[in-house]
Amino acid sequence: MPERQLRMVRPDLNNLPGIGVPAGYALRTYRPGDEAAWCEIMNTGIGTGWTVEKCREEVTGREPFLPDGCFFVTKSEEGVATACAYDNPPEGVNAAQVHMVCAKPAHRGRGLGRLVTLAVLHYMRDHGYQAAFLGTDDFRVPAIRTYLGLGFVPDFIEDSHRTRWSAVFAKIGELPS
Repeated sequence: MPERQLRMVRPDLNNLPGIGVPAGYALRTYRPGDEAAWCEIMNTGIGTGWTVEKCREEVTGREPFLPDGCFFVTKSEEGVATACAYDNPPEGVNAAQVHMVCAKPAHRGRGLGRLVTLAVLHYMRDHGYQAAFLGTDDFRVPAIRTYLGLGFVPDFIEDSHRTRWSAVFAKIGELPS
């Protein structure tokens, strides 16, 4: 059985930083028909083979998907980054999942992943969720730095996660608290 992604949690949604959109970009929520734009973004960083049909089957057509909790950063109307809130809480926790965070390569390093993640967190708080969680991969070091900066902490859900998190923190030069 393959190892699960690393998990991070933000135990509360208090004291979220404000949302600032960089010059030249805009922030908006999902609109019907955005699947093609979403696939273009995902195919640059979260797998390959995303098609409109696959997106509808696995994302926008599934119950945990919250259309008004899916955010896009656009530049000249082109979708360049996205993240979604999923109503998929662990049992007994009033939390939502930050899901499918990705920016197109030409727009990375501009804080757009942080922007869409923060928009999702504000959405969660404004809709009554008390906490947030997400899954990430060991090699996504820039994303993990962003999540740590937004108040997420490692959640050790498998025995191997302590060792894996130690290796991640060795790469970024920080120690978990």
